[in-house]
Amino acid sequence: MNILPTAYLPPLSYIRALMNEPVLIEQMESFEKQTFRNRCLIRDANGEPVRLTVPVGKVEHKQLTRDIQISYQTRWQHQHWITLVSAYQHTPYFLYFADYLRPFYEKEYKWLLDLNDELNETLVALLRREKPILGDSQKSKVERRTTDWSGLIWTDKHPWQTELSVLDTLFDE
Repeated sequence: MNILPTAYLPPLSYIRALMNEPVLIEQMESFEKQTFRNRCLIRDANGEPVRLTVPVGKVEHKQLTRDIQISYQTRWQHQHWITLVSAYQHTPYFLYFADYLRPFYEKEYKWLLDLNDELNETLVALLRREKPILGDSQKSKVERRTTDWSGLIWTDKHPWQTELSVLDTLFDE
């Protein structure tokens, strides 16, 4: 069984791990700033990398990932959606998948972990060619680790962290 940190629009390698093996999402680790927990890397229409960041509230020293709240002081959801549309609207499958992803940029989530879990479950379903269940009644299929294990510190030293978001694969293939 793999233990992974939470991730926002993660690379394909992360989604493959969710698809192929039993996974626990670590929620009791200390939140690491400037990581893929609340950031992703996409490619714009010109092929240039663009980093998208979900703003979070003030993070205290050694604050647990499960306690990280999303900040709505900026219109980040609107900015992310416009960036995704601009980057991928001319790809072969954007129009097909857009309706499954748009709700994540219209609903306000209190917790980063909830946003990431629901978004990643939708991405897994789409890659498996299943129709995702949309709405609040969706029960999470990914377990969250609830021990006090602090886990690995994932930094830029890990090569898969710098991969493009799974959206690049989803919209192009």
